[in-house]
Amino acid sequence: MRPVGEEDLAMFWRFSTEPGLIGLDWGGFKDHQTTVRRYAEDGFLGSDKGRLIVQDGHEATGFVSWGEGSFDGKTKYWEVGIALLPEYRGRGIGWRAQRMLVDYLFEHTPVHRIQAATHPENQAEQRSLEKAGFQLEGVIRGAEFRAGEYRDGWPYSRLRTDPVR
Repeated sequence: MRPVGEEDLAMFWRFSTEPGLIGLDWGGFKDHQTTVRRYAEDGFLGSDKGRLIVQDGHEATGFVSWGEGSFDGKTKYWEVGIALLPEYRGRGIGWRAQRMLVDYLFEHTPVHRIQAATHPENQAEQRSLEKAGFQLEGVIRGAEFRAGEYRDGWPYSRLRTDPVR
């Protein structure tokens, strides 16, 4: 993994403008200049959210992201995500990147909980999260509106005190 560089903005543009590139996670067209502005502001390394590029050798394969959340308004957790270009899926890159991101966040921030969510039909991501040390917590019914309908979400978490497998 590495910090985002200006050369990576074209990949972010693809993720925001090619509907099939990330399946059900695509939420419609967005202002790509938001990405450019965010990169200019802090290089995607803010105190409350960030992104890192996932690499295989010297090639950018996608990115991991994190954002701050809280259930009670004072205890913080990170919500993490990943987006890989289709040609790099199924190679074990995703779960390794997610594990590296979690290790990085536990090492450099004081949070106790890191969570992620996926769709019930995304079995590859479920396996990836489990390999990265996450545990399924249940089902959040009707959690989001995507592709014209309300869809369930499957929340996963990893706590700082969880044993690493």
